[in-house]
Amino acid sequence: MDKIVIASRESRLAMWQAEHIRARLQSMHPGLTVEILGMTTKGDQILDKTLAKIGGKGLFVKELEVALAEGRADLAVHSIKDVPMVLPDGFALAAICTREDPCDAFVSNRYQSLAELPDGAVVGTSSLRREAQLRARFPRLVIRPLRGNVQTRLAKLDNGDYDAIILAAAGLKRLGLVERIAATIAVDDSLPAAGQGALGIEIRADRTELATLLAGLNDADTHACVSAERTLAREMGGSCQLPLGAFATLQGDVLHLTGLLAHPDGSVMLRADAAAPREYAEALGRAVAKKLYEQDAGALIDDILRQQP
Repeated sequence: MDKIVIASRESRLAMWQAEHIRARLQSMHPGLTVEILGMTTKGDQILDKTLAKIGGKGLFVKELEVALAEGRADLAVHSIKDVPMVLPDGFALAAICTREDPCDAFVSNRYQSLAELPDGAVVGTSSLRREAQLRARFPRLVIRPLRGNVQTRLAKLDNGDYDAIILAAAGLKRLGLVERIAATIAVDDSLPAAGQGALGIEIRADRTELATLLAGLNDADTHACVSAERTLAREMGGSCQLPLGAFATLQGDVLHLTGLLAHPDGSVMLRADAAAPREYAEALGRAVAKKLYEQDAGALIDDILRQQP
């Protein structure tokens, strides 16, 4: 292959990610031409409703998958946390790249931490996972929806619409906006989404030659962690409608996985964890999911979905 086309959303962060992968590919394969096809997805267009109400994070990837299916692009670069837990038939993740900071970030122009916020302070987030954990720890705060790309969200904060907002630390760091991070929230206090901080490369499953060319982008350690996290989320029926966290770390060759399922109002917080050799990443994900179901996660999921509008 002498030319590759990358499908990407047109937000600054998505384009940074696509350009990063282009640079890596050209470094790995001198002489390879790599172009970027910018696209606007439905998830980018509908900003007045929460993702849970309009179909979930899959709305950020569907148009890119159409471009892959039609041959207009060869691969798509995604934030793994935005990729549905079950890919459509005919698609595959060819590589999972080295993870950036997986944590959530506290961003505020007036306060240095969540603990500093006064009663009634308004915090913006687009995530039910973040919202549930915030409500459990700080019931005195007011949590309001926040949609849009990183720059849009920061502008709303700067405009005084919020006292603070919660964003993924990885996105801010990739955009050179680390100075906007007032504090990084420890994973014990805000368990990340499955795959948070990692980039995934999606291709058509029949593109075996392309998969071979992309193999050098895969980071084995990140792949093991994300596989465990995504298996857990998939077993829980993971979607934007569920406040669900999953985070794995490697210590030597042993994977440690923590999972969380919560009620959106923070009134119920189920946690479970387990460890296993890295080659059993998917089995580990299933084991932690089983532990959550043993805590009556099934009834909690039914209750959450029943209350969805």
